Amino acid sequence: MANLNIQIPLLKLNDGASIPLIGYGTGTAWYKSDSGSSIDRKLVDAIKTAIKLGYYHLDGAEVYNTESELGIAIKESKVSRQKLFVTTKVSTNINDIPNAIDVSLKKLQLDYVDLYLIHSPFFASSDSELQSAWTAMEKVKADGKAKSIGVSNYLLPHLTTTMRTATVTPSINQIEYHPYLQHGGFNGPLLSYMKEHNIATSAYAPLTAVTKAKPGPLDGLYADLAKKYYVSEGEIALRWCVDQDVVAITTSGKEERLSDYLRTMTFNLTPKEMNEISQIGDKKHYRSFFQDKFSKNDRS
Repeated sequence: MANLNIQIPLLKLNDGASIPLIGYGTGTAWYKSDSGSSIDRKLVDAIKTAIKLGYYHLDGAEVYNTESELGIAIKESKVSRQKLFVTTKVSTNINDIPNAIDVSLKKLQLDYVDLYLIHSPFFASSDSELQSAWTAMEKVKADGKAKSIGVSNYLLPHLTTTMRTATVTPSINQIEYHPYLQHGGFNGPLLSYMKEHNIATSAYAPLTAVTKAKPGPLDGLYADLAKKYYVSEGEIALRWCVDQDVVAITTSGKEERLSDYLRTMTFNLTPKEMNEISQIGDKKHYRSFFQDKFSKNDRS
């Protein structure tokens, strides 16, 4: 286990807020299918461990059914609210965003969240539904219940539709992002549009190429780079995001692994290594989530 006293660097968003470049996720492995189930003390303790190690960016969502655990962990950690950056997302109650944020805040035991996201655009069957949802998000921000607002899993058409009537530009778009799903890269239509409008990119499932997508064409390079920098392949995967100013969301229930991930901040990949990862990654396509929404070879 790395014995490090490292602060995770911050990325400034388009509204002036600053977000830590690595966040601790409370979904995926921690997901609970029953919203009425009992409190998962393992998750509470894991979040408290993450906070203790310096993971102050905590990423949740109403659909994970773990907001109550996140709220308990925050309270029990006794860390100043101002130190924390708390994200949650709306999806289950997307048709009533004013009520959804109030329910989330009650579960989180907070007066506000730092970032509130629309979890996915796939609820909408028309442009007006996307636009109305964003108008409701703007009201959440105006009411002080979220410092920043953004979206998740939005493709270019969803962003352009939203922006046609938006008075507040989304601060961030959280997407599945890793070398095997680059969305065309930063010169592609989605990420170049986001860059043009100063919409930050956040990556969920950033470790995919070193976990569920193995074996793959990057296996050898990741192994070589891990050996070169005396870190794990997971830390190489996280660094590939951080060196692009992409906010990476990861998780673990193991203190040792979370501690080791902090070594991501102790080195930089060279431009050549960054390009090599991207180019080799393009040789394989792998999507972990929303597979039912895309054709097999759709890399958008």
